[in-house]
Amino acid sequence: MQIRSFRSLEEALNETFGGDVNVPADLAFADSRFNSTRVLFSGDGKKIFLKLSAAYNSSVFDAEEEGINAISDTKTIAVPKLYCKGTDENKGISFLMMELIEQGPETEDSLRQMGIEFANMHLADAKSFVAGGRYGFTGDNFIGASKQINTPADSWIDFYRDCRLMPQIRMAEKSLGPDNMRSAMKLLEKLDLYLPEPKSPSLIHGDMWGGNYIIDKRGRAFLIDPAAYVGNAEADIAMTYMFSPMPGAFYEGYREMIPEEEGFRDRVDLYNLYHILNHHNLFGGYYLNAAIKIIRHYAG
Repeated sequence: MQIRSFRSLEEALNETFGGDVNVPADLAFADSRFNSTRVLFSGDGKKIFLKLSAAYNSSVFDAEEEGINAISDTKTIAVPKLYCKGTDENKGISFLMMELIEQGPETEDSLRQMGIEFANMHLADAKSFVAGGRYGFTGDNFIGASKQINTPADSWIDFYRDCRLMPQIRMAEKSLGPDNMRSAMKLLEKLDLYLPEPKSPSLIHGDMWGGNYIIDKRGRAFLIDPAAYVGNAEADIAMTYMFSPMPGAFYEGYREMIPEEEGFRDRVDLYNLYHILNHHNLFGGYYLNAAIKIIRHYAG
């Protein structure tokens, strides 16, 4: 369901919560490529999670709404309830309001159930989330602060090459240099040697790491900050290994529903090359060396 959009923060609070919300006097947004967040309190005790960005960056919140709604539509795993969004030109901000999910303890049972629900999301029919192809999404969105291309394609390998790796490699071309760019192009030409076409497309979270889920006080898992699209479920699970693996109970629940395919462990780095390149393009640092190592390994 599409949420209502407002032209000012005050109008949004008045129309959505009756105006009985304590707004800090120092509420402001530091202009950057990334969002800032605040918690607001209504008179009846409701806690509102407020995300802020620059006024010109409102499409980030449009994309987040699309991703959260898509996950919700699968009826498999929880996402926060969205209240409203808008752009306040006078304040120079765009905003998105949603329910605040208060974190509870992570238990073996809650993590295992999360793995089951995450798998069920991957097993859900994803046809309605992309038109004109089997892979992609309703529109382009964002991976962090980078634009994420979701042009529909009938082949997962074509989609991953043209809409995932190629744009990030092109952004990193100067850093990679001529020799590594030749290796990168060689890798793109032989993706079909490494990546299988999935049995069926899956709606995936797209940015699944330990900071993008919350177990609430009742033990229920919520997914947040999606970079959703229809792709290969393996790419979602691969990212859960990128920084540090999820707790074992999560994988136990997931693999109960979707057994690990042969050769998956050999593909993890290739899936995560997309995210490593994106981290280099956003932050620089040691991510470049990590990307080069992966490129050279698979390029042969």
